[in-house]
Amino acid sequence: MPHPPELYVGLMSGTSLDGIDAALADLGGAQPKLLARHYQPFDDALRNELLALHPPGPDELHRAQLAGNRLAQLYAASVKTLLGAANTSNAKIRAIGCHGQTIRHRPEQGYTLQIGNAALLAELTGIAVVGDFRSRDIAAGGQGAPLVPAFHDKVLRHATVHRTIVNIGGIANLTDLPPGGDTTGFDCGPGNLLMDAWCMRHLGKPFDDNGAWAASGMLLPALLERMLDEPFFTLPPPKSSGRDLFDMAWLNSKLQGGESAADVQATLLELTCRSIAQAIRQHSAAATEIYLCGGGARNSALRARLAALLPDSCVQTTDILGVDGDYLEAIAFAWLAQQTLHGKPANLPAVTGARHPCVLGAIYPA
Repeated sequence: MPHPPELYVGLMSGTSLDGIDAALADLGGAQPKLLARHYQPFDDALRNELLALHPPGPDELHRAQLAGNRLAQLYAASVKTLLGAANTSNAKIRAIGCHGQTIRHRPEQGYTLQIGNAALLAELTGIAVVGDFRSRDIAAGGQGAPLVPAFHDKVLRHATVHRTIVNIGGIANLTDLPPGGDTTGFDCGPGNLLMDAWCMRHLGKPFDDNGAWAASGMLLPALLERMLDEPFFTLPPPKSSGRDLFDMAWLNSKLQGGESAADVQATLLELTCRSIAQAIRQHSAAATEIYLCGGGARNSALRARLAALLPDSCVQTTDILGVDGDYLEAIAFAWLAQQTLHGKPANLPAVTGARHPCVLGAIYPA
């Protein structure tokens, strides 16, 4: 018999700061079913303000609250468009899982901060909202990230094939899915955020389409070596990162001046690929299938370089498995909201380092 539908909306706006991925998913069956999707780009003013809020600045508490309200309005508009496209009323939605926008991630200091005013989002949509997914894991001694490996375990694990999932957003993270073994995962370094920021600085474009600009440059081995000397890359898991470490100040500290901008872009692409490949070789070397998702999976130069660095594995995108890699994280946060409402733990202590499994998230009723 067909299962009764259980509809959730997932909203994800990540480290790349490009916009909002919205997904309507039916989570009533054994596997999630994506019913509708919508992408809402950020305008330049909001993107710039979110970037400016990452480091300490003047009147930042007030500015963060205003930016959170603006995000809630954009989230609500995205939900309205999404449900309109699916011809679905808000009364049919159990909850919205909203990650919010990270502006500080400091698990070593015992906190993480995502803004987005979940209470306002519930008010604007008339739908219950689950947000603040990371704080409970950090309270239990974890990193609060990455959270998507638990979802990868549910939807992408294979009974006999060793798979590794690499999510390449602003930050890259990997999930190891050994058949018959425990799921592990961690942030492995910068994904798109440094390449995007460098592209915006020099070309005025938000990203390097298919890595064409990087492909026009030459690798700078000495610069790559200085970047790979970053201690984060050799830290053992569990570990997580973000713009608190990998930002333009970090990149500027590695430059000596006079480098060609295209050569720097080529080297940044190599940094992303090399740090991912190094993490796979060290922590999931037996994987025979590697699946990419997130914005970086659409960069053909990046995909080709990863495949060259990992010749013993088949490197493809999750799309070939029937899972839309662009919306995988948004669906994951819909699923995390479902876990919260059902009172089920959704963190993996082997991934985050938490002392025990936790029910994640804070619920804002409609």
